[in-house]
Amino acid sequence: MGRLHKPQTELPSRGELPAWLAPVPKRIEDLGLRFVWVVVAINLVGTAFGFWYYGPQLSRTPVEMWIFVPDSPMATLFIAAAFGLWAVGRPNEYLTALAFIGNIKLGLWTPWVLVIFADAFLEFTAPAMYAFLLVSHLAMVVQAFVLHRITDFPLKAVAVALAWYTVDLTVDYFIPVVGEPHHTAIPLARDATVAAGATAFQLAAWGAVVLTLLPLFFALATRIKLLESAQLSDQ
Repeated sequence: MGRLHKPQTELPSRGELPAWLAPVPKRIEDLGLRFVWVVVAINLVGTAFGFWYYGPQLSRTPVEMWIFVPDSPMATLFIAAAFGLWAVGRPNEYLTALAFIGNIKLGLWTPWVLVIFADAFLEFTAPAMYAFLLVSHLAMVVQAFVLHRITDFPLKAVAVALAWYTVDLTVDYFIPVVGEPHHTAIPLARDATVAAGATAFQLAAWGAVVLTLLPLFFALATRIKLLESAQLSDQ
């Protein structure tokens, strides 16, 4: 593992990106990259907690579909691996793209359902746990927006990440293949009407679709902006 932190001089430069693609202040990005092994450790602890949290749902899911159930722990595992491999000088563009899309998607989808189904969640979730789930998932989005420092999102890597999350989205909501849809359990019956005539299942699915497309857009926009910046530098 080497040093616990990296010197400032070993950090990758920050590309010329607009604030909407790089919303995390540089000093925070630098702090996370300097203490990258702390970030990796936190994500691994979060991954372990996440798999534990999904235990009851996994017990009701056919074993062959388990990989599609614990979405948030998979996303934190991806980003732990992406940062860890970068730290040892073996960056992996595929893991980084998977981490970027996954951490933004799940980092926003979970707060989405926590908020729209708040009353139902709080019937069986302690306020402290509810707050922890909300804040920790939003933190996933923050760390995803540091990944532009270690990748330029090559198209083949983004394509692999999109393929994975398209399959995941499909079995979660549309074609379960085995058993029932494999999305993260929600605290209401799927056909319960929640708002504007939409059911709980429809609102969860809508959020998942939108939040798969959003990080895809961010990844491609980041690549375009970095390429434009490089072209300007060469002129």
